[in-house]
Amino acid sequence: MVGEGILMECLTSSEIAEILSVSRKPTGLSHPKLKEYIVPDFLDLKEDDSLLHGYDACFFCAGVSSIGMSEKDYTLITYDTTIHFASVLAEQNPLMTFIYVSGAGTDGTGKGRSMWARVKGKTENALTKLPFKKVYNFRPGFMKPVEGQQRVPALYKYIGWMFPILKLIFPNTASTLNQVAKAMIKCVTTDIEQPIMEVSDINRVVT
Repeated sequence: MVGEGILMECLTSSEIAEILSVSRKPTGLSHPKLKEYIVPDFLDLKEDDSLLHGYDACFFCAGVSSIGMSEKDYTLITYDTTIHFASVLAEQNPLMTFIYVSGAGTDGTGKGRSMWARVKGKTENALTKLPFKKVYNFRPGFMKPVEGQQRVPALYKYIGWMFPILKLIFPNTASTLNQVAKAMIKCVTTDIEQPIMEVSDINRVVT
């Protein structure tokens, strides 16, 4: 859901000239700016992959829920896959800005009780050590889908009505995916020095 929403917003941005969607499945979208690279397993990507060369930024939106997963399996998908993908990009694009979609509540200390938060925190910390121009870790909370999105979990059909209430009562817990995408673009095109972007930061930079 996150990747599709970010992509749809980026396609409308005048600040973005070209987009390469790297995914396990086709996006189902067609646009003059958009190219697609279907990769069934990101761990199979090679450092000399020429299709990944020449880009200014990466918005890494892939991820899974930790519900029902062991820490080993969740780490393989969340940490190992992300770091491998990012390492391949860093090798070819040292001037790239890398933005990782983590999540509100991520634990950067690695000492918390929540398994998913520890693994996400470990991933964030490892990304900051890679030789990119800039790295930002986005920690969004509840996100409202972009209008027209197709890949929206069924749960959102039942809880989407809560968004205006959350924004009113707890403004630092929710964003639209349009806001998240615009904040990402702003991190690439301006000198935002804050590497960890919480919900309040995401909403602030696009107001």
